[in-house]
Amino acid sequence: MKYDSKNNSRKPVPDSGNRGWVVREESPAFGVNPGEMKRLTIDVPASLHANIKVGCARQGIKMADAIRGLLEEQFGNIE
Repeated sequence: MKYDSKNNSRKPVPDSGNRGWVVREESPAFGVNPGEMKRLTIDVPASLHANIKVGCARQGIKMADAIRGLLEEQFGNIE
């Protein structure tokens, strides 16, 4: 990893030889074909966030996948 010495910044500068950190991993939630994705930002209490994080870690799943699955269960079949 290189650093921007021109501006004395500690922000990492992408190294053309190492672009693995740029690649976004695709992981559809519970078999859902996501298609076009949109970002949804919500505020939750810190205690709920911690519970979600611990629960997902114990199950070996990503928080985003778990929450997508819950939203799909609740709202996926609205007609």
